[in-house]
Amino acid sequence: MTSAQTMLETTRAILARATGRRLALIALAALLTGCRSGPQELTLVPPRVTVAPYDTTAGEILWAVVPPRNESGTLAVDPLRIGDKLVAAVQEVHGLSCLPLNRTIEAMRALDMSLPTTTAEIHRLAEALGVDGILVGSITAYDPYDPPVLGLSLALYSRGDAMKHPSPDLASTRTLTHQPVELSLPRSQFTHMPAGVVSEHMDARNHDILRAVQTYAHGRDDPRLAFGWRRYTASMDLYTQFGAARAVERLLDREHARLLASAPEERTPD
Repeated sequence: MTSAQTMLETTRAILARATGRRLALIALAALLTGCRSGPQELTLVPPRVTVAPYDTTAGEILWAVVPPRNESGTLAVDPLRIGDKLVAAVQEVHGLSCLPLNRTIEAMRALDMSLPTTTAEIHRLAEALGVDGILVGSITAYDPYDPPVLGLSLALYSRGDAMKHPSPDLASTRTLTHQPVELSLPRSQFTHMPAGVVSEHMDARNHDILRAVQTYAHGRDDPRLAFGWRRYTASMDLYTQFGAARAVERLLDREHARLLASAPEERTPD
């Protein structure tokens, strides 16, 4: 009897230990599953959108981008690649479309033109492309090392009447995603002058630039990645994408201001 009781107690102890281990493994698996599912869940947040200030009731405004001139003092920069980034930045603006950079280059070759240097050449190129606006610019600074530096100077030349009329909703701040900050800019009265000019020096050591990078990355980066929004400063390609978008956005700030200054004031009833 003593031997049988001992064997029974031993069997019960083995079963208890096995059950305990099984429960511990189940709990560990549940814990690991819960930890793994948390970071994998991605909340989709749309990025901030820039809205063109033009009247697009007859259709979107069409722009073209001329490959920017390299004035940075370094040969490490690829103007065609930055030109593609500018095209992509214009395409992201609501109310604007942009021709591919290759179309502009083909038209320049057909006109036996390297880079347009005069207003007459710019207008001739615009006529050949059939666009409403042409973006001409230069690369003023380029340093791909951490922290990166990018400088862009852009001038917008307009053709025809498409970009002379403001959006009907321009005066309503509720309908604009991005608002101008320089409302005192004068409106050019001469067709041979650019409609807007902007010059941006984007040094990632500047905290204002870093905040702008973080804002730009919101809705575009995957927060589950190790770098998060800082991947835009860790990669010169991504930093150039941000820089092109910022320069185009600032240029449209000035277009907002120009058209707002030209819009007739609304009279309030007495």
